Amino acid sequence: MSGTPTSRTDSAPPHPDDSPGPGTRVRSVAHALRWASARCSFVEDEVAGLRPLVRPGAVCLDIGAEYGLYTWSMAALAGPSGAVHSVEPLTGPAIWLRTAAAVLGCANVTVHRVALAGRTHDGSMSLPRRRLLPVHGRAYLTDGTSGPGPNAEFPASRAVPTKVRTVDALCHGLALDRVDFIKADVEGAEAAVLAGARHTLLRHRPALLLEIEDRHLAKYATKPAELVTGLEGLGYRMYRWSEGGWRTATDVTDDCRNYLFSARPTPFG
Repeated sequence: MSGTPTSRTDSAPPHPDDSPGPGTRVRSVAHALRWASARCSFVEDEVAGLRPLVRPGAVCLDIGAEYGLYTWSMAALAGPSGAVHSVEPLTGPAIWLRTAAAVLGCANVTVHRVALAGRTHDGSMSLPRRRLLPVHGRAYLTDGTSGPGPNAEFPASRAVPTKVRTVDALCHGLALDRVDFIKADVEGAEAAVLAGARHTLLRHRPALLLEIEDRHLAKYATKPAELVTGLEGLGYRMYRWSEGGWRTATDVTDDCRNYLFSARPTPFG
């Protein structure tokens, strides 16, 4: 891999104002998340790399938002002139996102309780449980799967009916005239999300941050190389976050699960 670091993780802990207003609240949370990304396992390292990707005024999709670790970071970076569409099909996390957006004063965040895939239909999520508690971050859309894959480790799960749409349909319904950045973490259904986003990718050329793990893709009979090849065919190049910057990547490897794809000639300028 090669490349030049383009952004650095903040080295100091957050210092929010004593009486923060709406804009300050979400900026303080975003600052805390950047700081924690290099220190806490529950915040992914790539959160620190959003700054060169999400500019003021950007329109972003957070697909598989769960509790919003990426949503709040994108909301702070996009600012009041931008928009973040936070997509989360499960009721509990969706309610949390709406409540947190109100508390943080994120008028630029809209929560959509829907799953995204390759076609519009009524579908079902499999929500695993451990010690009687739901594990929302490992829920997946069951359409097209051959079994639970790595979710076989959980002792129980329940089916959750959900509406399924496509990225293209969502963007068309919202009449978006730009889409700058899409993050998708959908436990192996990334290929289906991309299939339903083809018009959006060709028209708007957004940067993409995708979770790509063979163990999750396998239950959809998809391989990491197929995702990469498909995006390369659309003019995208792959990068990974390493040593404080986005660096060119040629292969999906076991030591990294999130990969950035950009169709821009100079993606971080």
